[in-house]
Amino acid sequence: MPGKISKPSDVPEEAEEVAAASPRIKLADGRHLAYRESGVPKSKANYKIIMVHGFGSSKEMSFLAPQELIDELGIYFLLYDRAGYGESDPNSKRSVKSEALDIEQLADQLELGSKFYVIGVSMGSYSTWSCIKHIPHRLAGVALVVPVVNYRWPSLPEKLIKDDYRRKLIHWGLLFAEFAPGLLRWWVTQKWLPSTSVMERNPVFFNSKDMDVLKVIPGFPMLTQEKLRQRVVFDTLHHDFKLAFTPWDFDPMDLSNPFPQNQRSVHIWQGYEDKVVPFQLQRYVSSKLPWIQYHEVPDGGHLIVHYTGLCEAILRALLLGEEHPHYKPNIPKIVP
Repeated sequence: MPGKISKPSDVPEEAEEVAAASPRIKLADGRHLAYRESGVPKSKANYKIIMVHGFGSSKEMSFLAPQELIDELGIYFLLYDRAGYGESDPNSKRSVKSEALDIEQLADQLELGSKFYVIGVSMGSYSTWSCIKHIPHRLAGVALVVPVVNYRWPSLPEKLIKDDYRRKLIHWGLLFAEFAPGLLRWWVTQKWLPSTSVMERNPVFFNSKDMDVLKVIPGFPMLTQEKLRQRVVFDTLHHDFKLAFTPWDFDPMDLSNPFPQNQRSVHIWQGYEDKVVPFQLQRYVSSKLPWIQYHEVPDGGHLIVHYTGLCEAILRALLLGEEHPHYKPNIPKIVP
């Protein structure tokens, strides 16, 4: 447990004055992380899982695990707002590594024990990759759901990514984020621009099953123009995006198996029809890291975490080692 220390200069003054509705821990650098607990009581849990939310989301993210399964297996969930999101303080020194260290401090202060499971969703997966790199000794098992692929990873072959339009979109987004953040903020908050509801219906980003999901979930509340006009919201999203897609302090393809005795496992879950993260890249990553168990949803897009039955399959694979035949790829992993 970190001792009481004075507030460092890089924590905004207003961050100390926010009356948070959710419980929070105080990190070693003086920042606070907000969290919520779900599932069975921690004292009765057989499995303790930290959930890492994606871009524009929060600790209120949905993970549709059946209550019967949660009770049967004894699963405790810890969800938290990543730095700058929701009720957590921003981190001006945020890095890929700091994301993993935040998770470790969260686990320690809430007394999860020496090992815990981590499930990262979408952009939250860069924090999860960082856990495999920086705190592998704390992990009981890992699942990455539609994980972000950073086109700056050195080991990605050029022939696999050179014609990927998503790479070009990210490239232009990074240029604006780096050299013209003020212009970018002005652009995304103009009233004459399409709202996120239009983006949500855009087949460029989502397949038909995703768009059905978007009819019944709240969507991306932090990506509305009203929210983006708030400086702290824009800065959080801006920094999160840059961190995910600029060079990291490691290349995931150089990682070693955190469970060399195969006592636990690492999983990637990917939609075959995902238009945000292409399945070809996930197959390549899992082929380069044969200790990763790769699962593919045949008709799945980017929002597979909201599909009926998928969260149960994720938990059964991660905790019990059960492979659902529907999600086993019907073509072999191919290294280009």
